[in-house]
Amino acid sequence: MADIITLKTLCEELKIDPREARERLRAAASDAKASPELAKARKPRTPWQWVKGSAAEKEARKTLSAMK
Repeated sequence: MADIITLKTLCEELKIDPREARERLRAAASDAKASPELAKARKPRTPWQWVKGSAAEKEARKTLSAMK
């Protein structure tokens, strides 16, 4: 089974607020041209989580790193 990384883990690593992170990720996922992998991986009403090392996780990290 693949390793899963959650938004909570990313927020702890990057030392950012989870509420702001969710807002940023929702905005990024709604723009499929700018973040196609994030848009594909997003499923409404499910937790933010990605397979470790996936393209969607890399886009999420890039989006959240811009918050700092």
